[in-house]
Amino acid sequence: MTTLCVATDRAEGTRTLARALAGVLRAGDLLVLDGPLGAGKTTFTQGLGAGLDVRGPVASPTFVIERVHPALSGGPDLVHVDAYRLGAGEDLDDLDLEADLDRAVTVIEWGRGRVEHLVESWLLVELERPEIWDGDPEDPEEPRTIRLTPQGPRWDATASGDLAETLRSAGLSVTTTTAPTAAIAAEDEESR
Repeated sequence: MTTLCVATDRAEGTRTLARALAGVLRAGDLLVLDGPLGAGKTTFTQGLGAGLDVRGPVASPTFVIERVHPALSGGPDLVHVDAYRLGAGEDLDDLDLEADLDRAVTVIEWGRGRVEHLVESWLLVELERPEIWDGDPEDPEEPRTIRLTPQGPRWDATASGDLAETLRSAGLSVTTTTAPTAAIAAEDEESR
């Protein structure tokens, strides 16, 4: 499994990454956003909405749980879900997300470990902010590290490579890491 890592230094960098990502997404794609409060999940989704050219504004759906942003130019709709306030799995089932999955790009904040069963393939988007930041107090924007980990057959080597090239073409510095296979991980565990 290959993970793409991108460092951004401002909120606009996060939006730029998401706008570029929108260029390779298609109806039926599921993005699972993970990261602490204030990491930039909604900022990321705003960039994605701009790239998909959907009706906005894209805002956090924390209190409405789900927002649907219709496409303005014939592309897929954007379904934006905030699972933070949802309880058990049946709460997610009550949203009937399957009805929108085929015709939309679906973004679920706080969905890690809760929604992957809905589809065969998804893109895990991890947003990380520094625990300690000694930046300029006059400029409160903190850097972010964003990791994109494709999962499933939709994101085969070709699609993952296209994603990396698209991000680089947008002027982003992309590094890749490859997670060890289960066999290598098991050997590492045995050697300890």
